[in-house]
Amino acid sequence: MLGLKLKNIFFILFGTTIFAFGLVHFNMQNNLAEGGFTGITLLLYFLWGIDPSYTNLLLNIPLFFIGWKLLGRTSFLYTVIGTVSLSVFLWIFQRYQIDMPLHDDLTLAALFAGLSIGVGLGIIFRYGGTTGGVDIIARLVHKYIGWSMGKTMFLFDAFVITLSLITYLSYKEAMYTLVAVFVGAKVIDFMQEGAYSAKGATIISDRNEEISTKILQEMERGVTILKGQGSFSKQDRNILFCVVGRNEIVRLKHVITSVDPHAFVAVSDVHDVLGEGFTLDENKNPIER
Repeated sequence: MLGLKLKNIFFILFGTTIFAFGLVHFNMQNNLAEGGFTGITLLLYFLWGIDPSYTNLLLNIPLFFIGWKLLGRTSFLYTVIGTVSLSVFLWIFQRYQIDMPLHDDLTLAALFAGLSIGVGLGIIFRYGGTTGGVDIIARLVHKYIGWSMGKTMFLFDAFVITLSLITYLSYKEAMYTLVAVFVGAKVIDFMQEGAYSAKGATIISDRNEEISTKILQEMERGVTILKGQGSFSKQDRNILFCVVGRNEIVRLKHVITSVDPHAFVAVSDVHDVLGEGFTLDENKNPIER
């Protein structure tokens, strides 16, 4: 009735678990800061010992109203679930934590901090949630301006880390924190674009019809015919475009060259493929991955 999906809720909870685990075991145990509102909660923790599980909720209450107005009811409810569950898991992991001191190897601590936070937030974003704070701001900027969430968060994070450097971080810890934030931003973008990637092939040949028929028969992949014109010859000609899985690109090249060894083929990365053969079967039913 509320428009929520159990699958989305499950993965939001899973993402906040990973996020909270990394925050407690890699950031807090090794005196590394973080960006955004999470960084502010850590700043309050390291300066005055205030529990981040509490300040996370208190700082996000004003943004809940923004989320309600601009993101819609469903996104707002997912945000509440993400924010509250993050506080709950932060509370749990602080009291039942695994001792993982990496003070002698801050490079490893920074990499795992960025990886765990990036994976956690990436999962949360991918299933329609946020953990409040800059997550809401990043979604709004992505929605209305088009910036990637990772880019928006990195800029805000830089400001918070600078403030942390002024107050409690050493220069060394600040630099490792920037490494963690950079890794996290890249992981978030990767997961937003789609962990599953395919390959797109643009094919120019004098034997287009034979190539497209053979691709359909031997690989069961569709081919789209585009209209193009040579810039030098000014002649109109057909251009083939085909999307295949990463593991099929070598086979596709073999099919093309078996028909026309002189065909021009340009292969590019394709992220987050939707449609028949990838997310839908031949009957237009969703394919579970």
